[in-house]
Amino acid sequence: MTPTFYYPIASCAGIADPEAAAYDRKWLIIDDADNWLSQQQCPKLAAIQVNLSMGCLVMRAEGMLRLDIPLDVIEDDDSVRRQAIVDGKHVDVVDEGELVATWVSKYLERPCRLVKVHPDAPPVLWPPA
Repeated sequence: MTPTFYYPIASCAGIADPEAAAYDRKWLIIDDADNWLSQQQCPKLAAIQVNLSMGCLVMRAEGMLRLDIPLDVIEDDDSVRRQAIVDGKHVDVVDEGELVATWVSKYLERPCRLVKVHPDAPPVLWPPA
């Protein structure tokens, strides 16, 4: 039987952990124009390893320190809300902050941010793979 893979960060490496099903494509990386980056635009995304550990989304990449991001944070601070663009459609998201943006930008060698789909946002219509 082939395991099912989940992608907590859209376009980054997938994991076969069934606990990840609840977090499938909850995060995405956007460029400085708020557009979602896919592997087609940024192949290096596939090398970002993601897993879940002790209530955190854990990110690892070659040459980078491990980064832990709390999974279930109450999204009640409007100052970190923004709009991302996925396949031409606006998506309500929450910015994960400067530290995470610096990590992602340094690894991808371009200005980027990690954002999480807001829990009150309608489902994202991801383009076919």
